[in-house]
Amino acid sequence: MTQALNVGVLGAGTMGVGIAVTVARAGHAVTVRDPDAERVEHGVVQVRRFLDRSVELGKLDAAVRDAALAGLRGTTELGDLAACDVVIEAIFEDVELKARTFGELDAICPETTLFHTNTSTLSVTAIAAGSRLPERVVGTHYCNPAPLMKLVEVVKGRRTSEDAFARTLAFVEGLGKTAVVTEDVPGFLVNLFLVPFENDCIRALEAGMGTVESIDTAVRLALGYPMGPFTLMDIVGMDVHKAVSMSLYRQLRKPRFAPPPLVDRMISAGHLGRKTGQGFYTYEEAGLMGT
Repeated sequence: MTQALNVGVLGAGTMGVGIAVTVARAGHAVTVRDPDAERVEHGVVQVRRFLDRSVELGKLDAAVRDAALAGLRGTTELGDLAACDVVIEAIFEDVELKARTFGELDAICPETTLFHTNTSTLSVTAIAAGSRLPERVVGTHYCNPAPLMKLVEVVKGRRTSEDAFARTLAFVEGLGKTAVVTEDVPGFLVNLFLVPFENDCIRALEAGMGTVESIDTAVRLALGYPMGPFTLMDIVGMDVHKAVSMSLYRQLRKPRFAPPPLVDRMISAGHLGRKTGQGFYTYEEAGLMGT
């Protein structure tokens, strides 16, 4: 195992929780920070539930779980990230908010701290501009659900240093992930391919070309995907899907990136996916990543 680090995760939503699970499971101490105390508490509970469930299923050794939980804590204070070697930002997909947050962290963290942004659609260069040390900002887009997906897109901004980039690759690979280097373009690789495909599947459903189940089955068995698009979107959450779709649509202005009307209707109904217990499918119990 690589050297244990102190890692801060900004955001206690779906991605923040998934990244916290991934990092804690790899042996690093994790501090989850969110300005909302209820979200912090809920996020820490979700991390615990995922790790406990992994032990129950025989996918994780109990000793690893115990060590991960011993190094896990939550906070609402940005200042509690002062001792972090790496800070991974997984907050709302807004360039100004992300850039401003890194600017605030400049006054808190040592100059050696790596700043990672988990943006899935936005410019790493623009986000890094909020920091007085943009050379330490690197894009690390964890595919959702982060604990289960092996891929992390690693993105170098125009001012990212070679040292920060090399340290980031080593960190990501130390998590047991496969790093794919991509250019700093909207959507990078994964979402540039995935989002319009998912929207096409929703449009096919709206047009009556198939059912949720038949489209998922066709994609799995004929195209070889590990899960169908509707199963995946239920894990990601319809609110997240809409945010990513709209971000890409605003930047690229291509119709396939615009979320279909069904997305808004599901969000209005509170049918966000697994986290609410109802999405394209119905779940006995609400929980992130099916925990």
